[in-house]
Amino acid sequence: MHRYRSHTCAQLRKSDVGSTVRLSGWVHRVRDHGGLLFIDLRDNYGLTQIVADPDSPAFKVAETVRGEWVIRVDGEVKARLPETTNANLPTGEIEIFAREIEVLSAAKELPLPVFGEPDYPEDIRLKYRFLDLRRETLHKNIIARTKIIAEMRKRMGEVGFTEFSTPILTASSPEGARDFLVPSRIHPGTFYALPQAPQQYKQLIMVSGFDRYFQIAPCFRDEDPRADRLPGEFYQLDLEMSFVEQDDVLSTMEPVMRGVFETFANGKPVTQNFQRIPYDVAMRKYGTDKPDLRNPIEMQAVSDHFRDSGFKIFASILANDPKAEVWAIPAPKGGSRALCDRMNAWAISEGQPGLGYIIFGKEGFGDGLVIPHDFPRLQNETKEQYEERYARTTGKWSDRIIGRGPLAKNIGAERTEAIRLQFGLVEGDAAFFVAGDPKKFVSFAGAARTRAGEELNLINRDCFELCWIVDFPFFEWNEEEKKIDFAHNPFSMPQGGIDALNGEDLLGIKAFQYDMVCNGFEIASGGIRNHLPETMVKAFETVGLDRATVEERFGGLYRAFQYGAPPHGGMAAGVDRVVMLLLGAKNLREITMFPMNQQAYDLLMNAPSEASPQQLRDLALRVAVPKKD
Repeated sequence: MHRYRSHTCAQLRKSDVGSTVRLSGWVHRVRDHGGLLFIDLRDNYGLTQIVADPDSPAFKVAETVRGEWVIRVDGEVKARLPETTNANLPTGEIEIFAREIEVLSAAKELPLPVFGEPDYPEDIRLKYRFLDLRRETLHKNIIARTKIIAEMRKRMGEVGFTEFSTPILTASSPEGARDFLVPSRIHPGTFYALPQAPQQYKQLIMVSGFDRYFQIAPCFRDEDPRADRLPGEFYQLDLEMSFVEQDDVLSTMEPVMRGVFETFANGKPVTQNFQRIPYDVAMRKYGTDKPDLRNPIEMQAVSDHFRDSGFKIFASILANDPKAEVWAIPAPKGGSRALCDRMNAWAISEGQPGLGYIIFGKEGFGDGLVIPHDFPRLQNETKEQYEERYARTTGKWSDRIIGRGPLAKNIGAERTEAIRLQFGLVEGDAAFFVAGDPKKFVSFAGAARTRAGEELNLINRDCFELCWIVDFPFFEWNEEEKKIDFAHNPFSMPQGGIDALNGEDLLGIKAFQYDMVCNGFEIASGGIRNHLPETMVKAFETVGLDRATVEERFGGLYRAFQYGAPPHGGMAAGVDRVVMLLLGAKNLREITMFPMNQQAYDLLMNAPSEASPQQLRDLALRVAVPKKD
């Protein structure tokens, strides 16, 4: 028999009854039932119940073991009694009567519990991550992560991609975040950069003639952490294709990503045909370029209904600013004063002056209704119900839907009705309004849409809604530096090519750039690349980099484009975000094996740490730490 085990803790079944077996694992918990000891033994694969009675030679050792000790158990497989069967365990029909127990490794008193998984301070969990990873949910998440990545690899192979690895030590590249720099000992005073993404390398792979590349690529960015982005490093499904247009990339990757989601969705519906939503449309409808389509609310402009109206605040904004618009956020079933007050209070907490609204309901009977004393009031009938019943009985009730609130009163019934008809609103609905320059209020409007969807419980939590966002702007205006900058990936091909770059409306140029979005998270980004050297130079010249700088900073790519570069494009999907969505985790640290904390510090390995004087001398470096205030 093997030194440590003949079976794992998930293998044994009723068919093994009568066998002599050997198991090894961690003591999950110990239960003393009047002298009969039960030990739940756990390994990577599952759990098996061990029984030791006072007559067993193993009993003496069994009395000493504690949680998280590592032990070896020899014993006989026996069937559990029907009333003690555990249907929740694959091994729940059997137990092992211990004949011998060997302690392989004792454990000190635990700094955090493994059994039961109560909430525990994150700094303790990260410092003792090796214990945290033993907890059932986190352990399962990490195993599921490996299976999701394996599924990605399998599906990429099935559609003709080959996995290649690209360098980790490379040159700095403008990917939109700060680089992690690595000093060179051999070339003092110079630095490598850890790749923010394998962008240039994967394009060079296409120029080298390999056609379809992918890898599960580690990426490094020195940026601030948040719940959906870990500090320091992350992984992405990186890919590139030759001789393709935008539609080729989208139609190739849509079934791959849909298939990955369907495999791990646990029966939740997954979008079958991804919408392709232009960036400008997404911003106007949803207030974001990563819309959560589980929320059915769609915004629209209603400027004409407020122009020259009696609502002087909005009318004045429209009259004095040619860029100004008024947007409406419909709120199905949101026609209550309590909700409107909550939304208004939320808007003020967001630094806004408030949130205008209209509530739609039946016209009813007006304020002048007088009910005769002899009209009987029913038992338990409220005043409102009593008045409505009288109005309906006497024919004084009107079923006409009208808008209520100060805003409706100021713009009048005709304009209010036009807004209601534009959105198809009915009794019990409401609409909220924002006004100004859309570029300044669009993020707030999008947040208000999300807030309304959450308040009204409109968001379907049990599905995965995926879409493409396309036609991103190529350039944007940098207000701080008063110049044009790239809006997204600088290596994308501008729609219209070099002719568009030579035109006058530079801020109107769209890029062959696209994102994949799921449930309000951007999970992939890509584009058709600019493979023409003169177009590449012209694009960078537009943002202030001359030809010499382009040749110096992107020399490998620039040279490659001189020697026959195929049209190519690709994308990268964030592995961590995809896993987080599929597993329903709230934080990336719940699906990552050894993450840093929110301050970008590794509590387990105490990183980052100071370098020794000798290490600094080897690298010809001197550290100048800023003085604290």
